[in-house]
Amino acid sequence: MDNKEGKNFIEEIIEEGNVKDIVTRFPPENSGFLHLGHAKSMFLNFGLSEKYNGKCNLRIDDTNPSNESELYTKAIIEDIEWLGLKPENIYYASDYFDKIYNFALELIKKGKAYACTLNSEEIKEYMGTTDSPGKPSPNRDLSVEKNLSLFESMRSGDIEDGKMTLRAKIDMSSSNVHMRDPIIYRVKKEYHQKTGDKWCIYPMYDFAHCLSDAIENITHSVCTLEFEPHRPLYNWIINELIERDIKPRQIEFSRLNLSHTIMSKRKIKRLVEEGIVDGWDDPRLPTLSGLRRRGIPVKAIKLFCEKIGISRRESLIDSSLFESCIKEVLNKDANRRMTVFDPLKVTITNWEGGEEMLPAKLNPESEEENYRMVNFGKHLYIERGDFMENAPKKFFRLSNNKEVRFKYGYYVTCNEVIKDEKGNVTELLCTYDPETRGGWSDDGRKIKGTLHWVNADNNISINVNVYDRLFSTEEPTEDFLNEINKESKKEVKAFTEISTSEESEGYAVQFERNGYYTKESKDVWNMVLPLKDSWRKKK
Repeated sequence: MDNKEGKNFIEEIIEEGNVKDIVTRFPPENSGFLHLGHAKSMFLNFGLSEKYNGKCNLRIDDTNPSNESELYTKAIIEDIEWLGLKPENIYYASDYFDKIYNFALELIKKGKAYACTLNSEEIKEYMGTTDSPGKPSPNRDLSVEKNLSLFESMRSGDIEDGKMTLRAKIDMSSSNVHMRDPIIYRVKKEYHQKTGDKWCIYPMYDFAHCLSDAIENITHSVCTLEFEPHRPLYNWIINELIERDIKPRQIEFSRLNLSHTIMSKRKIKRLVEEGIVDGWDDPRLPTLSGLRRRGIPVKAIKLFCEKIGISRRESLIDSSLFESCIKEVLNKDANRRMTVFDPLKVTITNWEGGEEMLPAKLNPESEEENYRMVNFGKHLYIERGDFMENAPKKFFRLSNNKEVRFKYGYYVTCNEVIKDEKGNVTELLCTYDPETRGGWSDDGRKIKGTLHWVNADNNISINVNVYDRLFSTEEPTEDFLNEINKESKKEVKAFTEISTSEESEGYAVQFERNGYYTKESKDVWNMVLPLKDSWRKKK
């Protein structure tokens, strides 16, 4: 939690430790795309190095070749660049495989590691429970020479996958099961993207991670709370193998849990592989590539991370907080355009001539006087929901014999309603007041309703992906595949003003009175957020 001096608890630890030359790191596994939770960690680690004039490394944790891909590595680097973060160095855990292997040999020689022939099920059985101690492996007391020989057999490829592991020799009766002779190396005869066929054994994460920290002279190894039980093992390995005064210190903080979504690469991967979403960059996902495709600006992500802060208390953050940060940024930065989704034709019967170009503020929140031109004319489209034939008293939009303001245009009055043979309204015949150009009058008329519109004869037709929250449940469970919001994506057509063609791809625009949208291609737009929170009503 932030204290009254504005420091979070990690900054207090750093300052109390009086360590010079601060070095942090961000160590993602290249087994999937980064998500919003990773952004929180990155802004923290890079922010600490910046605040204390230190360094922050990017280290790709590539210790498990069966789960990893160059596609993921490339995506990780692209996401970090998109966030505007610049690592001091880019390393890979595989850069240190030779050194980590030698560290394993050193543990064996110290009598602190042994080759174990138990299979995975037997190891689990021997491990015991949180209420009962484990029992030692039959191989636990082999000689140093025998263990070195067996480990060499693992290294040379003589041992098949799953037939032997190297385990640290610590304490099978420890109350912390992570200290009960954990596996530090396993046989895995798989091709590695960086080291090729050089290795058929790979270090476990807990062994490789802390030693990589030490090799890089990391001073503060900041990670999420699920690694707290692993800290004693982290410290044990460091203390056994690293001889220097300043050693890496692991500090844990709460991970990001956001409502109506999931922050698990494993679960996101299932959504992708089973075709429930359209890839890792689906705009409904919390992946950074999905957020980027949806048009959510980096400033909004950073603002959100600042607002939730850093603490050790796990909590579920309501998605509405993230959405409010997005709206706060886009309200100031996004250009405005008028777009109609469910068109109802309006004919201005007293209009003479062709189109008239009217100035409209590009962004009323901007200090710059930038305008675009909107084309008013005889035939217009309004939203069907903005008209009601027999309207109640508090309906302030268009109805029979009622005058409203057409934004940037004129005052318009509905005089006649045209219907088809089924009684459906197909067209409104209206008149306009030519003295109200720009949508204003000096004669004191009180007009409560203001509508957006699009020229029916000269507009741009676009396809819009309308997105909603991916899950119908606030906190998805392990049964998350059955908790998908089936209305999370809809494809609709819309008509937008001709100046919308000037917008660049990847940048969000406010469709006035509707929401924020991002241009993905010439004719395709993605919804970022609606202006109104429909979920608040559902609650």
